[in-house]
Amino acid sequence: MGEIRYAFRQALPVMTGFIFLGFGYGLYMNSLGFSFIYPTLMALTIYAGSVEFIVADFLTKAFNPLVAFVVALIVNSRHFFYGLSMLEKYQNAGSAKFFLIYGMSDETFMVNYSLRPPKQLNLTRCYLYVTIFDYFAWALGSMLGGLFGNIINIEVEGLSFIMTALFLVLFLEQFLNEESHLSSFSGFICGVLALIFIGGQNFILVAILGVVVIFLIQNYLCGKKVGA
Repeated sequence: MGEIRYAFRQALPVMTGFIFLGFGYGLYMNSLGFSFIYPTLMALTIYAGSVEFIVADFLTKAFNPLVAFVVALIVNSRHFFYGLSMLEKYQNAGSAKFFLIYGMSDETFMVNYSLRPPKQLNLTRCYLYVTIFDYFAWALGSMLGGLFGNIINIEVEGLSFIMTALFLVLFLEQFLNEESHLSSFSGFICGVLALIFIGGQNFILVAILGVVVIFLIQNYLCGKKVGA
């Protein structure tokens, strides 16, 4: 029970954001003429907010599986790097590892990566419960948005600011807890440079690659220093 309470407190900001954004997604799907079943099932199976919004648009057009695959691959390619960052943390998770991998959204990654529970709590269970809470919060918000779409007249455009604000809060919390700010500064600088030179379409992947290169160089230099 201690792990559940701790994980709930840590996941609560993300859950709140997920419910509101998921609600907006459900409303958006309803505005396209889809039953609440569609956003609910898509939230439970795809579980990738940006891809779900894109797929919603694809469903209103002639189906092109190759385009859908390529777009989903590009949009979610950043999760490959998230996985690399969590290899050590999830290595002793046992059978829970499968759901931890599946449920590793951007926000869940940020929470679990910086998780520092009390020593008496099981760390793997904390990871798992945070992931479960976030997962079902997104599904719940999507279902509610789809259900209430017919009776609530609300402008759905602009609700994505919720996740932007949430990312800023999580970034500041992570920044304050870091011993070294190399990762934060690297991510910020690479993101800004990629946005300036690449543009808004693919800058995230380029920024992540830049951060990876920086850390590879750092590890190489540290290895030479130790071997010297």
